[in-house]
Amino acid sequence: MDLKGRDFLTLKDFTPEEIIYMIDLAELLKKKKKNHEPVDVYRGYNAALIFEKTSTRTRCSFEVAANDLGMGVTYLDPTSSQIGKKESIADTARVLSSMFDGIEYRGYGQVIVEELAKYSKVPVWNGLTDEYHPTQMLADMLTIREHFGKLKGLKLVYMGDARFNMGNSLMIACAKLGLSFTACTTKEYFPNAELVKECEEYAKASGGSISLEEDVMKGTKDADIIYTDVWVSMGEPTEVWKERIDSLMPYQVNKKVMDNASEGAVFMHCLPAYHDLNTGVGREVFEKFGLKEIEVTNEVFESDKSIVFEEAENRMHTIKAVMAATLGENFL
Repeated sequence: MDLKGRDFLTLKDFTPEEIIYMIDLAELLKKKKKNHEPVDVYRGYNAALIFEKTSTRTRCSFEVAANDLGMGVTYLDPTSSQIGKKESIADTARVLSSMFDGIEYRGYGQVIVEELAKYSKVPVWNGLTDEYHPTQMLADMLTIREHFGKLKGLKLVYMGDARFNMGNSLMIACAKLGLSFTACTTKEYFPNAELVKECEEYAKASGGSISLEEDVMKGTKDADIIYTDVWVSMGEPTEVWKERIDSLMPYQVNKKVMDNASEGAVFMHCLPAYHDLNTGVGREVFEKFGLKEIEVTNEVFESDKSIVFEEAENRMHTIKAVMAATLGENFL
């Protein structure tokens, strides 16, 4: 499988075979990491990490992955880059791709990372945009396969706001790889109808399925994976928080939901999660709305059904696989 020079912007751009190849590669690199086997085949290479949105897991994953591969990294936080401000995205891409061997972008609209890729001479990797989060998907699929021993035929239910990067990307990944995907939420938070149709076509080819369900008990019945994401973000107006929490609270992942799923069901979350009062956002929500838990209860988050930290670790292994594959190394 030759992915050298390919951008990694959305899983829509990859065949199921190519996606499985990257998951297989991540699994191999994870084993090498655990066995302390060096994989530093990219000594002398450098990667630029553009973060218009900060992140713990994504930054650490890219930096550790690059270092393990022997690469140097330059981290550009929201105050360190002139992208889109003093310098156009196209000019930024041309400058950076003359200095670096790969460029990561984490920020806002998908159009930004698409334009970076258009003008870059080196691979561009999407660390998250408003629309897609493909590196998270590889980590999720690796984690699911490690736990269940397979991907095809499993039922994944995403609860919450399914209109943006996580709902979109999980729907694409499941459709491509033969899982049944259900968006379980209120109608106003269903994913884009055009993308649903596109994913239904992927699912026809893979043996998967796509469904949209408002009823929690129907949607989560016999699910293998219950997945959710945060509903609120720091800096948003209180009115936005209230509207979203009021709409989505019936879709909180709690013991009743997990008991309704299959006996061996697992809980997943891309993190951070607001399951207690140990975060600034969690405390602010409690002060304003009296809620100690938001999208998931602490009981579920800390239960033996929760595999969120295995999932978080796999971000690094799968990102390493993406970087290795698109720069040309084939370890398999």
